Amino acid sequence: MKRTAACLISLSVFAALTNVAAAANASNGQTLAKRWCATCHVVAADQKSGSTQASPFSAIAGKPGFDEHKLAFFLLDPHPRMPDMNLSRSEAADLAAYIGSQK
Repeated sequence: MKRTAACLISLSVFAALTNVAAAANASNGQTLAKRWCATCHVVAADQKSGSTQASPFSAIAGKPGFDEHKLAFFLLDPHPRMPDMNLSRSEAADLAAYIGSQK
């Protein structure tokens, strides 16, 4: 009986932590975008220019089938055209949420 109660408590704590981690913070994503992405991407409507090589965030967010979760996963994997930003999972989710808000 005690083992079952302990398992249920553990599962409840895990579920609560998972829900908290899943709640992305677009405001923090905006801060990250201005720090890491604004050199190449237009990250906000008030930004005058970015690189012609990188799509504006509004164009990325407006693509058919845009998915914040897939984008966050993509941002975790270093790739040739972008620097390795060493984002944590929550930072990648925050950045993806901010990009998604640019539709």
